[in-house]
This record gives sequence, C-alpha cells and structure tokens, in this order.
Amino acid sequence: MKPAKAALTGLLALVAALAAGHLVAAFVGLSSSPYLAVGNAAIDLTPSWLKDFAVTTFGTYDKLVLLIGMGLVLLGIGIASGLASRTSPTPGTVVAVLLGLVGIAAVLSRPDVGQLSVLAPLASLAAGVYVFRYLHRETEPSETRRDFLVTAGLAAVAGVAGQLFGSRTDVEGSRQAVGELVPKTKAPEVPINADFVKDGTPSFITANKDFYRIDTALSVPRIRAEEWTLRIHGMVERPTVLTFDEIRKRDLIEETVTLTCVSNEVGGPYISTANFIGVKIGDVLREAGVKSGADQLFSTSDDGFTAGSPLDYVLERGLIAIGMNGEPLPAEHGFPARLVVPGLYGYVSATKWVTDLNVTTFEKDQGYWIPRGWSTRAPIKTMSRIDRPKGLSKIQGKTVVAGTAWAQPKGVAKVEVRADGGPWQETELGTDVSDSTWRMWRIELDLKPGSHTVECRATDKSGYTQDQARLDPVPDGATGWHSISFTVE
Repeated sequence: MKPAKAALTGLLALVAALAAGHLVAAFVGLSSSPYLAVGNAAIDLTPSWLKDFAVTTFGTYDKLVLLIGMGLVLLGIGIASGLASRTSPTPGTVVAVLLGLVGIAAVLSRPDVGQLSVLAPLASLAAGVYVFRYLHRETEPSETRRDFLVTAGLAAVAGVAGQLFGSRTDVEGSRQAVGELVPKTKAPEVPINADFVKDGTPSFITANKDFYRIDTALSVPRIRAEEWTLRIHGMVERPTVLTFDEIRKRDLIEETVTLTCVSNEVGGPYISTANFIGVKIGDVLREAGVKSGADQLFSTSDDGFTAGSPLDYVLERGLIAIGMNGEPLPAEHGFPARLVVPGLYGYVSATKWVTDLNVTTFEKDQGYWIPRGWSTRAPIKTMSRIDRPKGLSKIQGKTVVAGTAWAQPKGVAKVEVRADGGPWQETELGTDVSDSTWRMWRIELDLKPGSHTVECRATDKSGYTQDQARLDPVPDGATGWHSISFTVE
C-alpha cells in the first residue's frame, strides 16, 4: 500500500470511530462520547500545576485548547497507525482496539454517565476496526477513491448527527419557560458611585455574558428544569428530594455577591459580581434536620464535580441560586441551580448544575480538588488589583490610577497606592455596597514624565492588610501586591 493511501486509511478509520461513538453517545448520554470522556478523564488526571498553567496561559479557552491538542495527537496516531500497516492491517487494528479500550476505560471512570453509556465507546471500537480493515483491503484505484469518499461522508454525517441529537435537550426552552423570577426580598439598588467605569474599573454588576467561568466541565451539562431534582441526605433527620418548582415556590431572595476563583493570580481577572436569586441553604438544611457531628456540606454537580464547604459557614451564608441578574441562570453558569457562598473560593463552594447535597464530615468525604493538593477550607483572601493604567502603557495628561479590591465577607475598609516605592497614599473608594462584594477605588497621582511603577494594597474591615509576599494560588489562593509599570509622557 502506498504511503498516502496508508496514512489516509488510518486517519479515516480514526475519524469514523470517533463519529460513531459520538453518534451513539447522543442517545445514551453525550458525556459518554469517547472523545469527551477521554478529555474529561485527562482533566481529572492532570496534575494541579499543569491545570494552573493552562488556566493562567489560556484562561477560559483552556478546554478548547485541550480538545484541539487531543485532536492533533489523535490525528498523528491515526496517520502513524496507517503508515505502520502498509504491508499488513495488524498494526492499525491493534491501535484501533487499544484506542477503543482507552475510550471504554474513560467512560467507565466517569461518575456522571449511566450503565448504557459504555455502548458509545464500544461502537467507536467496532467502527474503528471495521473501517480500518475495510479500507486496507486490496482494491482498484477507482474503487479505493470511492470507498474513501463514502467513508469520509458517512463519518461527517455521523459526527454532525451526534452533535445535533446530543444537543436536542431544549435547555433554552426550559429557561424561557421558567419566566420572570421575582424575589420576595430584593437586593438593594447599587449606588451610582459604586464603580469608576470612566476611570477604568469594571462595572459593579458583571453582565452574565462577561461573568468568568472556570470549571471542570468539558461540555456544559444540559438539564431541563422540569427534570432536575436536588437530593438532600446524609447526616439529616429527614432526607428529601426537591424539584425546581418546589424551590421556586419558596420565598425567593436576591443577594449581590462577588465570586472569586482560587486560580486567580495577583491582578488576575477571575472575579465577577452578580445579583443571584434563590433560597438560603440554611433554611433547606434546617428543615431536613442537621444531626450533631456534621461539619461539611458535600455538594455534587451533574457532571460529577464535588465540593466540600464548611457546614456552619454555608448554614449562615450559602444560597441555592436559580437566577442571575434578573433571569434564570445561563446554562454555562449552572442552570437549573447552583450554589453561591460569599467569602469562599469557588472550588469549595460554587458547585454548578448541583444535584446532590450530602451533610457529612471532612474526615469522611473529600471534594474534587482536595486530593489534588488544594486546602480543605478556602476563605477568600484580602486582595486588590490595578485596572488602569495597563502595564507598559503610555499616559498623557493627568495620571489616574483605578482598580478593584475585595475581602469577602469582611469587606474592604481602604485601599492604598504608592508610586516608585514612595509613601502610601489612600485612595477614593466607591460607595460600599456590602461586605460580600468587591469595592472599586481611584486616585490621581502627580507624576513627572518618565517611567513609573505603581503598587496597591487593600485593608479589610477587620484591620488586616493584604500580604506583600508573592505566593502562587496553590494551595489556598495567591497573595502579593499588584504592581504595574507605565510611562508618563
């Protein structure tokens, strides 16, 4: 077999295998698609330092980069297996079987798929082996071209059909059917002077489309509110299951909350604020009757992610949210329901697509990130960043420095700035909204032409000033003063 034909044979067999698995997964659970299952398994097995690198380097595109990287690796494997099989189909067949077994193992390792989900990688294995051996047989050139075109066409149809059928769950229709969410207790209006947008800070309330998203879901779970339930069990007197309607019919409250990701480097972007609508976790758990000795609320997402929150803390502050900025939660932010706990980093509290609340102990259960080297309890650290001017920028006219500070749930008392190692100067703060939200600040500096470096630091309402020492996010959040350098012309 000529090298070009051999390489194309391996490549088409691989594509056919992935397409067949994706098509079957559309009917038994999209997460069982071998491509997605292997990707999710890769995320679970990736060491923390590499995940931090991916988030820092690629931000919210880290999952897209993973999928593209996997695709390139598989592309190489397909071509190599074909080239290794020029004289015999055995090497390519072995590779197809091994890839199929990897897909099966990945699916079986997933906590968010059913028993029938193994059919998807089995279909992938069968298709890969059959197509490879079929295309490898000796045929006339014209027949070979026809077979390659037909195979490529069928694979494309299967892949597209799998994506279409897999996305057939009408999540957006379910969101629209929820209608307007009217809280009995509304959040206070955000004062006009809460931010300094004209000076370069973010707007106080983050639009849903701009709200940061960091999670482990390779594909966004698609759950209809009509089919969603929340199980409450463990160390409670009265285990129960709540439906979306049962939560919605309760007295809803609205709270303005700033959420922060532990992956945020000093000066990082992974912090946003929204008006969340829902019910107090404490009210729901007290109705279930929390037993003595429990110290952890262990929450589980539909995609298998888990988080462990200090029970006494969530009883006081936690929210089961079903709305965000006046509308039902967007699918990518947890629809139908998620947890919101001001003052704790998201990896121990902000479970999206939440389906299970287990009242337990820290000794018995560990959340997703804990065995991977992160701290069990994760209170948000007092931090600040400079939003304007941008690093290495050139400024003409007056020098306005503006930024954001946060210290949930203690609240920000003051922010100070210093230029070129000089004395600290206290900034003008935006109107204080609540201790559970960020706070904007600004200051005008009288700087001479030339290069300058500005640093900032925040002090919370307990009197604690953020640490100067630069520490990485692992294991419980970054520390350090944010600094930027720029030129005044």
